[in-house]
This record gives sequence, C-alpha cells and structure tokens, in this order.
Amino acid sequence: QVQLVESGGGSVQAGGSLRLSCAGSGSTLSINCMGWFRQAPGKEREGVATIVIGVTGGDSTFYTDSVKGRFIISRDNAKNTVYLQMNSLEPEDTAMYYCAADRVRGSCLLPKNYKYWGQGTQVTVSS
Repeated sequence: QVQLVESGGGSVQAGGSLRLSCAGSGSTLSINCMGWFRQAPGKEREGVATIVIGVTGGDSTFYTDSVKGRFIISRDNAKNTVYLQMNSLEPEDTAMYYCAADRVRGSCLLPKNYKYWGQGTQVTVSS
C-alpha cells in the first residue's frame, strides 16, 4: 500500500505561480511512476506531468502539451516527495489536482494505469 498526501493548492491570478507537493509513504520502493493529474468540472481526469524513476539514476519527465514550458515536475527521493511547479498559470488550469503513484506498465500519463491516488488539492486561476 502507498499513501499520498498533496498540498500547495490555492487561488491565484492568471500569470501567477503555485507549487504543489505530494508526499508518499508506505510501500514506495516498487514505484516507477509518479505523476500529477487534474480534473475540471464536467471533464475527464487528464495527465499533466509525470516522472519515470530511473533504475540506474536519471529520471525522465513527460508533460501534456498544454503545460509544456510552464510546469515543471521534480522529486526529492530522500523525502519521497514529488513537486509540481506551475508558472504562468491560466484560467484553463483551474481544476482539482491529484497526485498518483504506482508501478506502471504502459504510459505514465494515463490515469487508468495508477492504483494509488492522493485526495486532491484545488487550484483556481482567475482572469
């Protein structure tokens, strides 16, 4: 079992920044993917950014097109924590943001490939 706790959401004006954190605990040694997903009202949950943990060192990161150049995903292995730095926020980024982790086979950007989820943190961007 893996437990995930997100923090860092809030309200910000367009152009502003927020940093989300996701602290993992439990059986984290088998995890190879950690990611951030979001779900706006009436929309499906979508992958925002994921980090594939390198076995021999050197993680890989992936982003959905709409956040490339604006969001940065990173992790602190010692703290079992993954971060999402969100810059140049737009009203379209408004959503509930979720952290997920698992030993994923296939794409790490697909929500269906994850079993472990955090409770979510709300991000609201006003114009």
